Amino acid sequence: MAENPHLLVTGASGHLGRRVLELLLEANVPNLVAATRSPEKLDDLKARGVEIRSADFSDLASLSKAFAGIDRLLLISTDVIDGKDTRLKQHQNAVTAAEAAGVKHVVYTSLAHADSSPVLFAPDHAGTEVALANSTLPGWTVLRNNVYLEFQISSIAMAYQLGGLFKAAGDGKTAYVSREDCARAAAAALSSDFSGKRILEITGAEAVTQAELAAIASSVTGQTLNYVPVELEAVIQGMVGAGLPRPVAETYASFDTAIKVGNLAEVTNAVEELTGKKPNGIREFLEANKAALLPVAQ
Repeated sequence: MAENPHLLVTGASGHLGRRVLELLLEANVPNLVAATRSPEKLDDLKARGVEIRSADFSDLASLSKAFAGIDRLLLISTDVIDGKDTRLKQHQNAVTAAEAAGVKHVVYTSLAHADSSPVLFAPDHAGTEVALANSTLPGWTVLRNNVYLEFQISSIAMAYQLGGLFKAAGDGKTAYVSREDCARAAAAALSSDFSGKRILEITGAEAVTQAELAAIASSVTGQTLNYVPVELEAVIQGMVGAGLPRPVAETYASFDTAIKVGNLAEVTNAVEELTGKKPNGIREFLEANKAALLPVAQ
């Protein structure tokens, strides 16, 4: 790998992309480039020495221009979920542009077991993994991120409001991982000198059932929370009743199906192997975010 390679992070105005860049800056990694549709949102990073480039995933020419001169690229999956393969096409554009620009390694943020997941948008990720595998890129790393711990804060708070953790997840387990750990893993993979091809399942240090998650929340808040197993349709109807369009509700609920069939249960050491540090524990994470749980719990 070239000495002091040029590293680019896409989606740099989002939570994950911004955090990856902050971690790289803290580590004094040089030659950092941020690509975004909203360059005006990254003035603070620009002031810290990050080169800001405009990029639109639906515009292949803009991606090719943004990726010029880049050695290693972090492709953060876009947030377009419309049931029309738009996101997959955007990712395919990015792979094509990376090939044309001579990028040597692409790191991609995927979904846990994307090739076998019942999560409704999993085909976007699986298709992107196929695009990488079929590309002429010299190397790539797929980071299959499990479910974010951050999402459990609002989920648990809502469960207290509803009087129970109503899920169609059966006794399935989830290896929840924090966004911070995903960011640390991505920063490490991007700035490493690994040049081959690999798929890594990015998970927390433990997998828990919904009943176990409820028990941990009860212990942390001092307020009892029970897991109430329900049918999938009841979960969907609950979200529709709260104002979500049915297709969106079905997409969210498909995570319950993934949990139920064991698709999110695998625990790996990938975070520690990439970063040298164990991932956040579930109890520790909820303790650190106790204030966000308590207003509703009380």
